[in-house]
Amino acid sequence: MGIDQAVRQIAAEHGLSRDLVNSVIKVESNYNSRAISSKGARGLMQLVPSTALRFGVKDVFNPVQNVDGGVRYLKYLLERYSGNYPLALAAYNAGEGAVARYGGVPPYRETQTYLVEVWKQLQRNRKATSPRKGSQTN
Repeated sequence: MGIDQAVRQIAAEHGLSRDLVNSVIKVESNYNSRAISSKGARGLMQLVPSTALRFGVKDVFNPVQNVDGGVRYLKYLLERYSGNYPLALAAYNAGEGAVARYGGVPPYRETQTYLVEVWKQLQRNRKATSPRKGSQTN
């Protein structure tokens, strides 16, 4: 299964927008399934080992497992923060503890930039996947 198909299928299974999932992947790893961050996050959705373990990901470099774990974590965060995307994404980036400590989006430059970048990418993805008005296919 390719990454695009995995994202479509896994996002649908968990009730998340594939555009959102693709935005997180683009910002997190630029679709590099072998990416490793300076903080030890790994794979497409940059799961740290404890998050991978928490969501049952055995091989973080397996794109399907990584996307499945990342999507389940993102869904968990969206539920935890009552659908508040900035809080959920801030927790995805900086950790749930940081969001709790600051009572909202942490004042970290990296997290602030992350939210802006995911939002921009989400707008690009939505524009690219939305049907064009007035377009016809022959």
